[in-house]
Amino acid sequence: MAASHTSEAEPELDDIAPIRRVHVLLPLPLGTPYDYGVSPGNAVTVGDFVTVPLGKRAVNGVVWGEGPADPNNAVADSRLRPIAERLDVPPMADVTRRFVTWLADYTCASPGAALRMTMSVRAALEAPRPRLAYALAGPPPKRMTGARARVLEVLAEGLSLPAATIAELAAVSSGVVRGLVRQGTLREVQLPAEMAVPEPDIHRQGATLNEDQDQAAAELRRKVEAGVYSATLLDGVTGAGKTEVYLEAIAATLGQGRQVLVLVPEIGLTAQWLERFENRFGALPLAWHSDLGTARRRLTWRAVAQGRARVVVGARSALFLPYSDLGLIVVDEEHDSAFKQEDGVIYHARDMAVLRASLGEIPIVLVSATPSLESLVNVEVGRYGALHLPNRIGTAELPKIEAVDMRAEALSESRWISENLITAMKETLARGEQVLLFLNRRGYAPLTLCRACGHRLQCPNCTAWLVEHRFHGRLQCHHCGYNLYRPDTCPECEAEDSLVAVGPGVERLGEDVDKIFPDVPRMLIASDTVRGPEAAAEAIRMIAAGEVALIIGTQIVAKGHHFPLLTLVGVIDADLGLQGGDLRAAERTYQVLHQVAGRSGRAQRPGRAMLQTYMPEHPVMEALISGDRDSFMAREREARRAQGLPPFGRLVALIISGREEAQVIEVARDLGRMAPRQRDVEVLGPAPAPMSLLRGRFRHRLLLKCPRGTNASVLARAWVDQVDIPNQVRVAIDVDPYSFL
Repeated sequence: MAASHTSEAEPELDDIAPIRRVHVLLPLPLGTPYDYGVSPGNAVTVGDFVTVPLGKRAVNGVVWGEGPADPNNAVADSRLRPIAERLDVPPMADVTRRFVTWLADYTCASPGAALRMTMSVRAALEAPRPRLAYALAGPPPKRMTGARARVLEVLAEGLSLPAATIAELAAVSSGVVRGLVRQGTLREVQLPAEMAVPEPDIHRQGATLNEDQDQAAAELRRKVEAGVYSATLLDGVTGAGKTEVYLEAIAATLGQGRQVLVLVPEIGLTAQWLERFENRFGALPLAWHSDLGTARRRLTWRAVAQGRARVVVGARSALFLPYSDLGLIVVDEEHDSAFKQEDGVIYHARDMAVLRASLGEIPIVLVSATPSLESLVNVEVGRYGALHLPNRIGTAELPKIEAVDMRAEALSESRWISENLITAMKETLARGEQVLLFLNRRGYAPLTLCRACGHRLQCPNCTAWLVEHRFHGRLQCHHCGYNLYRPDTCPECEAEDSLVAVGPGVERLGEDVDKIFPDVPRMLIASDTVRGPEAAAEAIRMIAAGEVALIIGTQIVAKGHHFPLLTLVGVIDADLGLQGGDLRAAERTYQVLHQVAGRSGRAQRPGRAMLQTYMPEHPVMEALISGDRDSFMAREREARRAQGLPPFGRLVALIISGREEAQVIEVARDLGRMAPRQRDVEVLGPAPAPMSLLRGRFRHRLLLKCPRGTNASVLARAWVDQVDIPNQVRVAIDVDPYSFL
């Protein structure tokens, strides 16, 4: 198809025809760039952000190249529409443009959809406007009130702040601020249009490293100084001080005047990481995550593009910021499944970070105490280097891990904690130490059913039970967000008071704890009880300071935290992650349980972890108890190798979805009939997805399996292109799937 964009309503303008033709990629789900003209005197170059006409609207895009996008199908120069405006932001770097192209090819996404992730902040392309602020100017007002006094206290250090910020900090209305301006107590000042970014001090003294840390840090510094692509797995036990090691690599990169990106699975859990960074460099990095307000996102995006943001820490979307001179990427907790993006352009941020480092010819460091099998195999075959930290810092030792065989326990229906674990909790609390109870299930109960007729309350939009959240008095679907108040009668048989909760979530576990330890201060931590980075940071601070003795939490407490007083971890349902047909189920369960057990005993006091399980003989439990990770991963490696599964083979999932089930089934069958028929390629399905209804859309799946050397992306794209897909049906291509729902 033609890649040029014309308007038949406009006359031919032969006398003012543009002298140049460029093609512009737009952040829309389009397969190719569109051609536009460059008027004489318009200094537009490749990589520039521009505004162009598209139909009757104006759209921002990036100049992707000179000449026509498709030389074999280009329209006459006289019919080209000209670029409307070159935007006042630094051009997109060549390496970023190549990254967008590679990302689109690998994930089978359109280039425009991939570009959209780098242009997620539309306001950042607009010229910045000076910001109005206020500072102390004259004498205090003649009539002093409590509200006015609080305003003066906020500005007492000579600060200049916007009126809304002053009002928020002083807990006053904006009218109080305006009144002080009219009386001459406050004066109006103009703040710089761009955000001030603190400069990290690379000469500050870092933490004292032990011998293993020092050797690893020296090796990472050498890789930074070499100035070429390298991938290194920094593999160290929990509490080994991996962060302090890669902070030295960050310092070396900053010494070269280049930028650093640190990817983390969840930005809300980085409070202690930020504290370590600030201690090392005397300044905080810029953070990037979904909870940032629009203004902050705009200023951060521009600071990154202009090179003023020297270090960025963020979740997976931070990979797509417009770095002007990226010199190092760090992926912390590289094994974490949160790096997988399941909607829109489907990608794994760890893998795409390795691609970005390769394209930019810069080093990347992958960090974990429980590395993914993919990374371990890459080390084994020589694609990655490896550095190992086998011991905890100082005198701290790894926790003792033991299984509690729940087959021998006789718990009542409303009890979830074994007697062995209760005894250990009492002993730990009596010593003034902390206890963490881990249950990777939010809410009060995962299922609500009717005792009279057996009806189970299910989401009308998804193949999922409604989870009771008793704190909020509601039943909620964790997939689409549908929720309702807990009914008094069964929706099916209308029996009164017949609905009962089945199974425990962390809220219900909290009730059990309250009965056993009614006077022990406790905290519940889950993604729906701790909302946003600030709330998470305060919760982590309180635990680290010893202000609570008993913590009940989901997997968000399992990642990278250092709690000096925590010496006992109790896992309530250690078998939970082993359910289902996920090929990585055992690996993921091992990683989560090893990480949460690693929260204990990280200071001078010895740690202990107790795993409540009905399968103590399972290889995951045996590996955790023995501490023999390598043998467990070797067993996983050989099982995957024998079946040709990742990382020894390739998988691509096709997910067909739509509002009309019949249409979905028809498209799935058409795709099944057109499946690749070649040696060593196997196609499974079509079949209804385990989650056959999601957010109101019916879903079917096919799974393509092929050898590692096969270009699975090209194979999948060619396969889908053979089938006519109705507009009402969506076919998502998931290369290297992590979810099989």
